[in-house]
Amino acid sequence: MATDKGFEQPIHFDSERRDFLGITTTVVGAVGVCGAAVPFISSMNPSKDVKAKATSLVDIASIPLGKTHIVEWQGKPVFIMHRTPETIAAMQASQPDLDPQSDKDRVQKAEWLVVVGLCTHLGCVPNQTKDGWICPCHGSLYDNSGRVTRGPAPTNLEVPYYEFVDDHTIIIGKVV
Repeated sequence: MATDKGFEQPIHFDSERRDFLGITTTVVGAVGVCGAAVPFISSMNPSKDVKAKATSLVDIASIPLGKTHIVEWQGKPVFIMHRTPETIAAMQASQPDLDPQSDKDRVQKAEWLVVVGLCTHLGCVPNQTKDGWICPCHGSLYDNSGRVTRGPAPTNLEVPYYEFVDDHTIIIGKVV
């Protein structure tokens, strides 16, 4: 009876070689995953044009007392109001019920109000009146501190992050 000698002997694998191949395969796979993850994660970072819009530097020295200047920040209107002493006193004395917040918690300097000019109901741009702002779409009213006093708007106008660079300049948004 003829036999093929290649099949008679059992095959023995070297365990050290098997361990080496397992470790090598794991390391190569991990490097490949990291190599694919780095560009994927970095693609989530904002582009240069988005970073450029992250902040807005505003000269407030030219805003007359009692007037509001509108600037664009991250594609949104921002109302910068130079408030009169009468307006400041009225806002400090009032406390709306809908989203209670004191005037001093909404401003850094009493004479300057900085709020995002989008209605918190559906994102409309409110029109300014002598008593604050009114949303033309659904009638939400905001006082001269940007606090909601009436209407369907659930919250006050948003106060963006801002800093006074000096007495005549503010920067809206965080520098990244």
